[in-house]
Amino acid sequence: MIAAVGGGSEDPQAGGGGGQQPITAAAVAEQVGGVLVGDGEIEVWGIAPLDRAGPHELSFLSHLRYGQWFATSRAGVVLISPELAELAGTPATRIVVAKPVDAMVALLERFHRKEPRAKGVHPSAIIANDVRLGEGVTIDPFVVIGEGSVIGDRSWISAHTVIGAGSVLGKDVRVHSTAVVYPFTELGDRVTLHAGARVGREGFGFVAQANGVVRIPHAGRCILEHDVEVGANSCIDRGSVDDTIIGAGTKLDNLVHIAHNVRVGRGCFFAAQAAVAGSTRIGDGVQIGGQVGIGGHVTIGSQVNLAGGAGVIGNVPAGETWSGYPARPHRDHLRASAAIARLAKIVRPLEQLVSKPATVGQANRASDGSET
Repeated sequence: MIAAVGGGSEDPQAGGGGGQQPITAAAVAEQVGGVLVGDGEIEVWGIAPLDRAGPHELSFLSHLRYGQWFATSRAGVVLISPELAELAGTPATRIVVAKPVDAMVALLERFHRKEPRAKGVHPSAIIANDVRLGEGVTIDPFVVIGEGSVIGDRSWISAHTVIGAGSVLGKDVRVHSTAVVYPFTELGDRVTLHAGARVGREGFGFVAQANGVVRIPHAGRCILEHDVEVGANSCIDRGSVDDTIIGAGTKLDNLVHIAHNVRVGRGCFFAAQAAVAGSTRIGDGVQIGGQVGIGGHVTIGSQVNLAGGAGVIGNVPAGETWSGYPARPHRDHLRASAAIARLAKIVRPLEQLVSKPATVGQANRASDGSET
């Protein structure tokens, strides 16, 4: 379910409108190409889940598993799939649309509360003399931008952010508060770094020598291509002898770690707490679940799905779904798990079966006097 925007308020003025003008149910139906059933004059001020929506909020129902919420929902208007259009429930005004979730997403922008954006450079920002700022940039309080950096047009750098020397940020880049872009990092157009993200730091590279452990200098770059998004407190290391590259359109959730020299393809998705060790290659369109660990120097083919918690220690062919630890094709993992579950039920009978021959043998020896 999509998180509440309006929060179920009785007062439409206090709902999820965020300053937007209300929209009628009839206008919603027209915008999403749906069929209106009920009162088209009801005003919608916000969006909320079925169990929290109020009389001036829009919700949706696309699966019968939420039927119990729909039965008692106070939502003023509900987007509903055709197969559920006649389902019993309190919402009287319904908009029948083939894909309610997609229709909801199309409407979210209208009710999204946008963060206020100041114009220009705040006086408290510390910016080196040779930094090149594009047109329409916003530099918030206490930002530090190092020598030789380039900030593209319309980019927005939030408070307490550090942009290291020699870094290049493209157009419409959004760097949220307290993020750090290490020196000589490259961010493409429309890249987003959320709060606390660290991009371009030296990787975990050390070598033991006679005089002690020595850090390996990292001469490679860290490059985030266009439309990459990095979640809060995620870390991406720069390359040591190669570049670390995150392909265009790839999205990283919070608390994701990408080690040095890793190359990630285009349009990949990483759920929270996933980690990729050094020099791994990941193809295009890969989906990686939460808490997945990928070993170093392996290759993950394009269009691979890795289930949450998987531990990958070898190469994964393109187009496959793997799970478990160590990770294996998903069907193999399910079979192995099922076999272990069945084995637990037969352990005691198996132990009894194994012990019977010994018992019979002892009895025979006792009967012929061999034990005496």
